[in-house]
Amino acid sequence: MRSLSGLHPFHSRYWQWANILLGLVALQCALVASINVKGTAHEDDRTIARTTLTASSGIPALDNYTGLYRPQIHFSPPQEFMNDPNGLHKDAKGTYHLYYQYNPTGLVAGNQHWGHATSKDLYHWENQPIAIYPPTSDSQVFSGSAVIDSNNTSGFFPNQTDGVVAIYTLNSASAEVQEIAYSHDGGYSFTRYDGNPVIDVNSTQFRDPKVIWHEKTQRWVMVVSHAQDFVIAFYTSPDLKAWTLVSNFSHQGLLGSQWECPNLVPMPVRDVASGELIEHQDMYVLAISVNPGAPLGGSATQYFPGTFNGTTFTAIDRTVRLTDFAKDNYAGQFFYGILDDEDPISIAWASNWQYAEEVPTAQEGWRSAMSVPRRNFLANTPSTGWVLVSRPHDLRPVLGQVLVEKEWRAEGGISNASILTESGAVHLNVAVSGLLGSIPATSSLEIVLSTSDSQESLSCGYSFSDNTFFLDRGNTRGFQDPTFTSNFSTSVFPREDGTWTMSAVVDRSIIEVFLNEGVASATSVFFATQPLTSISISTAGLPSGATTKVELRALESVWRATGNDTARV
Repeated sequence: MRSLSGLHPFHSRYWQWANILLGLVALQCALVASINVKGTAHEDDRTIARTTLTASSGIPALDNYTGLYRPQIHFSPPQEFMNDPNGLHKDAKGTYHLYYQYNPTGLVAGNQHWGHATSKDLYHWENQPIAIYPPTSDSQVFSGSAVIDSNNTSGFFPNQTDGVVAIYTLNSASAEVQEIAYSHDGGYSFTRYDGNPVIDVNSTQFRDPKVIWHEKTQRWVMVVSHAQDFVIAFYTSPDLKAWTLVSNFSHQGLLGSQWECPNLVPMPVRDVASGELIEHQDMYVLAISVNPGAPLGGSATQYFPGTFNGTTFTAIDRTVRLTDFAKDNYAGQFFYGILDDEDPISIAWASNWQYAEEVPTAQEGWRSAMSVPRRNFLANTPSTGWVLVSRPHDLRPVLGQVLVEKEWRAEGGISNASILTESGAVHLNVAVSGLLGSIPATSSLEIVLSTSDSQESLSCGYSFSDNTFFLDRGNTRGFQDPTFTSNFSTSVFPREDGTWTMSAVVDRSIIEVFLNEGVASATSVFFATQPLTSISISTAGLPSGATTKVELRALESVWRATGNDTARV
């Protein structure tokens, strides 16, 4: 979570006064209407009572999920403004919990709460009551994480093995401190620890704790950011309440203007082509979000492969590695509670702070979506060295009928195939093989999604001669802003067997692209004034032995699964 009091004094004062005024107005409404909003263990602290909350349940009012820009398989909030994913975990019953930075009273950041949704498959989400409220009208619950205290190290859960502890930053005008709250009902409602804060270093730029359990040392480990000092602090604890500073990681990679939302996660090492696990690779990934100051402007996330001994993280090098080569992937977090023999799963905020508070989804009453859930592993590839591979988590729950299936040699393609699906979302797979030997300089692939109604389009393509992939959202005209960068590109090489692959999820106003099975990925929002209705795919100049295979499938809307367009699933 970015600090609203960090870099811009004018904005800082604005938000401080705005939040105070919002709190006073909300308190007055609560007293007049006697609305009892549930979802927190502290009745006296409930200062938010707006029409966007269901008075009997604390669930944000469910809005219409059929808008032009509303994604159909990506999570987005029922109403108002959302940003960073928080507290991601999988509970003992197999339910995934997604908390998120949420302003239930406006379409811009501020008045931050922890919104909450749950899912059995990471696609069909059920909106839950707001999980954590700020304790006072002049404070905000910023980003953090959640763990399952199965051994009751905290003492909060006698005779219970599924207690959930949330660890988060409480932000106010005078300080950012780390607090904890505990849940006896599996993470649906929380009680603030009466010994808060658990860490206070007398700073206004100290935030976003991510906690994991370190099995070898039998301790909890926290990474937390000193944002404007470019320092990630490592703390350990036996009980989630008493924390000891054990090391710092600082001034490596991309600095930008501030560091946020650190994540530390043990990461398996696999062969990309076969997926085979490479044994005896005790590797971790430390991810750090940078805002502002990303190479393309605004926000981005970098990561460091390395080792961790329980106290100190050591990066393998100082190379800058970004999770995404487009512009709309930030503050990603890994789920706690994923089994050791499973690949870690992550979700990121699909936006950029340069324009997140300006995008036109506000006309539909909401702003921001999350990325699709992704499974991750490390690979040491011949062409790029160490890389974090990122692929969509099992899409089978949302895969629909096959719309196009075609194969051709050398030059060929598909012209203006319909992508008019009920959901307006599709999944595309392209594989080109036979790329061994000399490749003509004119060899290329082009994909264009378009609409004849407004002549708008979204396009991408690959040059096989110089190994460059591009993505272009510049010909969509629903949003104009100087920071809304049009074009993105990256270099990615065919595999050693002469195969190059691409897959993409296109979901009304967001596209996610995965190259060579996730060796490189891009997340980009786009806003066309009319739905994109057709797709054209063509190859040119390929060697005679090259073969292109295309499969295009519909994606089924998770918000229409019950037959009610406006209801949660």
